[in-house]
Amino acid sequence: MKFVSYWHDTAPAFVGGATGPVAGHYDVAVIGAGFTGLGAARKLAEDGRSVVVLEAQHVGFGASGRNGGHLNNGIAHSYLGASAEYGAEKARALYRAFDAGIDTIERLVSEEGIDCAFRRAGKLKLASKPQHFEGIARNFEAIHAEVDPETALLSRDDLGREIGSDQFHGAMLQKKSAMMHMGGFVTGLADAARRRGAVIHEHAPVTARREHGRGWELHTPRGKVTADKVLLATGAYTTDAFGWFRRRIVPVGSFLLATRPLTTDEVAATMPGNRTCVTSMNIGNYFRLAPDNRLIFGGRARFSARSDQQSDAKSGAVLRRALAQIFPHLAEVQVDYCWGGMVDMTQDRYPRAGFADGVHYSMGYSGHGAQIATHMGEIMADLIVGRIDRNPFADLPWNAVPLHTGKPWFLPLVGLYYKALDKVQ
Repeated sequence: MKFVSYWHDTAPAFVGGATGPVAGHYDVAVIGAGFTGLGAARKLAEDGRSVVVLEAQHVGFGASGRNGGHLNNGIAHSYLGASAEYGAEKARALYRAFDAGIDTIERLVSEEGIDCAFRRAGKLKLASKPQHFEGIARNFEAIHAEVDPETALLSRDDLGREIGSDQFHGAMLQKKSAMMHMGGFVTGLADAARRRGAVIHEHAPVTARREHGRGWELHTPRGKVTADKVLLATGAYTTDAFGWFRRRIVPVGSFLLATRPLTTDEVAATMPGNRTCVTSMNIGNYFRLAPDNRLIFGGRARFSARSDQQSDAKSGAVLRRALAQIFPHLAEVQVDYCWGGMVDMTQDRYPRAGFADGVHYSMGYSGHGAQIATHMGEIMADLIVGRIDRNPFADLPWNAVPLHTGKPWFLPLVGLYYKALDKVQ
């Protein structure tokens, strides 16, 4: 078993990084070479701005290369809950922003010729308990009538043609949802940004910053740059140099495994519908087939704020038990990959984007970011140059998490709370 991301291990490496020292002055400095940062860098460079990307590790190292490979449309929240909190108009706007995110990815895949197995597969929100199906059905009725007619409600009997498990009591199908090879896409997006003139420095973490005229001077171990404007796109990997954001982002571990490639018969017995799937538990699971027919199976196996081989291995054991419960016929299947990564959670699990603490930012995707992060990069690029403000999260307040200074000491308590909820709800 490899304790590395399947997406990292099976994608071509980005080879277009700058090899010289970190130096010079730029119109915009982007911190973080994930989907958000690269989406912004490509757009800015295409518009003729000088742009530098500073990445602490390698392109796609963080959440963009460690997720489950889903591009699920619509908000992750209850649509009815969003309508009650923000009103129907705002709920529709938030829902459609995630739909637009998938459209942006599809456009870029086509325009840039990115080889990433993009496919509109559809998503199943699976009801883990009978009462969960009742809630899913109410949510479906509002979504289908108000914002997304490309949805369907599936009964337990309907699921037989979709998934080889008797653990679920029905589902909502969102047909616009997609999937892709995340490693292939992030490398292709980096190549596109570089072709348009963006300078990408890997292994160049920003360790400090200070004001420089009307802009910023950013320090890295490989040198420093100055920039008129800065976009922070680091999510759960945000460092102490940006403490304002650290107090508002809670990094939570999310863990995955990938089996050996399944046989044709095993695919038919496991995922005949070949869609992305998410269960309805608070501490639930998500899964899909990879392009080579591995089952990629993930979840919040442990409430941890770290991901390393020891932590990933413990979480992998938890995931294996969950996989065996959902798919008993795969209980003994060989697991080839096991990995983890950090999710940038906000208190209410809505993303945040805008301008604060002297920098532009987009983050807090809360486990639902792969589908909107690239899109938000383009939106922030337009905002930075003053072209248009299309930011769907601009009016959401963002207060610091009480007693949180950047290290989420409270995560084990949160985990116990959600486990208790799953037992009674």
